[in-house]
Amino acid sequence: MAAFDLEEQEQIATLKAWWEKWGNLLTIGAVVLAVAVVGWRGWEYYRNKQSGEASVIYASLMQAVEAKDAQKIREASGIIAERFGSTAYADLSALLAAEAQAAAGDRASAKTKLEWAAEKGNDPLTRDLARLRLAAVLLDEKAYDAALKQLAVKPNKAFAVRYADLRGDVLVAQGKPADALTAYKEALDGLGSEQGSQAFKSVLELKVDALGGGK
Repeated sequence: MAAFDLEEQEQIATLKAWWEKWGNLLTIGAVVLAVAVVGWRGWEYYRNKQSGEASVIYASLMQAVEAKDAQKIREASGIIAERFGSTAYADLSALLAAEAQAAAGDRASAKTKLEWAAEKGNDPLTRDLARLRLAAVLLDEKAYDAALKQLAVKPNKAFAVRYADLRGDVLVAQGKPADALTAYKEALDGLGSEQGSQAFKSVLELKVDALGGGK
């Protein structure tokens, strides 16, 4: 029994020594882990709450677009961008509002929304699409250099053909047919066989022919 007690005391002594060496570190680690778990759960709650609130305002934006209410479109899209800029609804609302504003002839507001989406959009595809639409608006305004600047960014391959085609349109407007021809051929080369591409291919071929590139 005495030997057992001595062995037990040695184990306790060893445990105490180990704890004195590593106990504080383990305690700190446990606290950090607990804080991280609580923080993550808090962030998830906050994000879900943000998304839920943004969806309500986005619904009102869609109603405003349907009613062609320019003031409510500006207000709703502005609130989403300001308060819920980190949600997917911010991307959607910027593109939707810009489309409605451009259709109504309010190019200034449309440009503002597209610029926001091109620079701050949460999704890379949103940024690519926003740059494409912004370049089209700039082309209409004869701001050719600014349009080409938007199209100079390498987009996702889903938009590569459209970027090349629009770049060709801008170069034609600038009086640079040789460069435009190169852009149109790039678009043709990148065009796939997916449904609907045949009509677009025909348009591109007409553009190439008009520049003497079909011979």
